[in-house]
Amino acid sequence: MQPHPICFHPPAAAKCRRRRGSSNGGTRPYGIAYNCSADIIVIGVHLVVAMRERVLAVIPARFASSRFPGKPLALIGGRPMVEHVYRRLEQVKEIEEICVATDDERIARAVREIGGRVVETSGVHRCGTERVAEVAQRREADVVLNVQGDMPFVEPGTVRAVLHLLLSDPALPMATVKVPIIDRTVWLSPHVVKVVTDQQGNALYFSRSPLPYWRDAAPSGAWGFKHLGIYGFRRAFLLEFAQLPPTPLEQAESLEQLRALEYGYRIGVVEGSPGIDIEVDTPEDLERAERAYAELTHDPYLVASRAGKR
Repeated sequence: MQPHPICFHPPAAAKCRRRRGSSNGGTRPYGIAYNCSADIIVIGVHLVVAMRERVLAVIPARFASSRFPGKPLALIGGRPMVEHVYRRLEQVKEIEEICVATDDERIARAVREIGGRVVETSGVHRCGTERVAEVAQRREADVVLNVQGDMPFVEPGTVRAVLHLLLSDPALPMATVKVPIIDRTVWLSPHVVKVVTDQQGNALYFSRSPLPYWRDAAPSGAWGFKHLGIYGFRRAFLLEFAQLPPTPLEQAESLEQLRALEYGYRIGVVEGSPGIDIEVDTPEDLERAERAYAELTHDPYLVASRAGKR
């Protein structure tokens, strides 16, 4: 499915000039790009890029989890967790295709029952990103989103922010997202991945340890930033990344994104909205998710998506 941009027709009396060095193909107003085949004017460079890039979103899902076997099928509000993630991604209109990548027939059957797309993958992958890369190899896409299947409350706006960060910088091979950590207990937890960035918003390091370490006094605001399991990749880089041997820090922390940093690749990090900040790694997390979902008087994502499934 191609993105459906809003179309504007150029005003008859528009005063047009060509910017020196412009490659937009003619005499055009500043900051405006035309698609002559459709009489489209798009304001802003980022939207022009977004129209041209084909975006694939993949939810890697496996049944055999050491801490919580079968968690993609765990019910939240009577619906499998993987459906919650799928439905929220349906609200990101820049995405052309959504699919669940799995090696388990039970998960595949559950996704098909909700009208979702499934790509069956190998069972020998070392991490979720390698599973996503297998899907990307079979698809025509320019940008690939990897959205973890244990994030039932993932915010569509946060996914969109990662995508737009990647689209706005053609030299960026990979992007992800962070949210503030307000609770000291969360900052200390080894189950929560922390990230620190440089002044340009590029990742310096990811760790399960507290980052940064506050030596002298507690911070007046956030303790740090939590990393969320949403990644955007240039397809070519994703395929290359999946072929790279695992690295020492990646294996020490059990964090696949460290492989990119250890090989010298840049990871852009955007700050997102935490929303209901629950990632389901254990049965206890599922109980928290159930309580949080019960407090919602209405889930617009599950309802809206049934009118037009992808």
